Amino acid sequence: MHRTRSAKIIATLGPATSEPAVIEKLFRAGADVFRLNFSHGNHADHRARVETIRAIERELGRPIGILLDLQGPKLRLGEFEQGSATLQEGDNFRLDLDPTPGDRERAPLPHPEIFSALEVGTFLLVDDGRVRLEVESFDHEHALTVVRVGGDVSDHKGVNVPNVVLPLPPITEKDREDLEFGLQLGIDWVGLSFVQRPEDCVLLRDLIDGRALLMCKLEKPAALLHLEEIIDECDAVMVARGDLGVELLPEQVPSAQKRILREGRRAGKPVVVATQMLESMIRAPVPTRAEASDVATAVYDGADAVMLSGETAVGDYPVESVAMMDRIVHEVEKDPYYRKGMTAQHLDPEPTTADAICYALQAVAQTLSVSTTVIYTSSGFSALRAARERPQAAILSLTPSVNTARRLAVVWGVHSVVIEDVQGTQQMIDRASQLAVQEGFAEHGERIVIAAGMPFGTAGTTNLLRVARIPKKRRGST
Repeated sequence: MHRTRSAKIIATLGPATSEPAVIEKLFRAGADVFRLNFSHGNHADHRARVETIRAIERELGRPIGILLDLQGPKLRLGEFEQGSATLQEGDNFRLDLDPTPGDRERAPLPHPEIFSALEVGTFLLVDDGRVRLEVESFDHEHALTVVRVGGDVSDHKGVNVPNVVLPLPPITEKDREDLEFGLQLGIDWVGLSFVQRPEDCVLLRDLIDGRALLMCKLEKPAALLHLEEIIDECDAVMVARGDLGVELLPEQVPSAQKRILREGRRAGKPVVVATQMLESMIRAPVPTRAEASDVATAVYDGADAVMLSGETAVGDYPVESVAMMDRIVHEVEKDPYYRKGMTAQHLDPEPTTADAICYALQAVAQTLSVSTTVIYTSSGFSALRAARERPQAAILSLTPSVNTARRLAVVWGVHSVVIEDVQGTQQMIDRASQLAVQEGFAEHGERIVIAAGMPFGTAGTTNLLRVARIPKKRRGST
């Protein structure tokens, strides 16, 4: 199951993709990581999906990553007498803590933390911004607003408060239960929603306690004010363009996405671009040309992974959506301009031994025109630093840890194989040569470049660079 592209694909599982045969088809079509959205489904559903993924992993012999996406705090209206109401532009509309069902003049908003953070002129966006309310006055129990963009509102519609840092804990009691359940199942990544500040990441990292890696979802403009600090506190970031696109102006989202991609690359942290990538394929067998260009742009900009949400979770064409994304990524990466762009975006290495080795690894591979670089890694850190260089040669990551191999499934260009620890330099060369051929990256007689750490099996010791030639195939051997 050797992938011949560098950017990875994340597919969200849901009602449309619960059957084991469909999940296997998604993987064969190109999915590298599966996302479990804990905003939907129950624990039994998610357990069955994890068991299916691990069975496919064993059958096909390739590590598969699993991302647990926590729901996070959701801000929603209460209920309406008739189930909904129509608000007209210019109308006055009251929001308050009173649970009495609402009408066209008022509605319950059972979130006192919102009222405590408001200012006059603050906008409240209802139903993904379809209805916009401007605050005229407020206290700690209510807000009087003017309808600036009218429309229908109904029971439990979501509410966004852009440009306001809300005093909300990023992790709810439901999230804590879901997190512990997922960690017991052995998930690889945890997605944190509603990140506003670096402290939010620190809280979840403490709860994870090394049992998985942390991916922070950037969907609040407030997070962009602390972008570098948030990236430093997590292991990967996701450009969650759904809520981000509600709270930012549409024309601001592309530049925010590019900035997040640049900062993630600078830090050597994977960046996932998500939401509405092939949205029309929820109901259509092909995407719009604009959607195909959107996926391509993320790949040209150096995204580690692109993600499908509703397309695979509830869509009519989940396998076709993955296959289409796979084809788009392949097409981009064949373009000579793509490689020129990766080279132009190259960053200076940090003054560490690991960065010096990985920088040299890329330079040597390019100078010698080798097809494969091999990284021995225990924690995955060396593979991450090698991927930061965006080498033209493939990155074959050899690790004794299946957890590390699964976590690296989201990282640009990294193909992981689980092996036993090597015991010496010659065994290191022999094993790297054997697997480079076996996995389809190199041929007998070709050169490979190897990076490793000595003593072997010790995390954080990358200090060795070796050029080796794979022995030519002996006549008569198979």
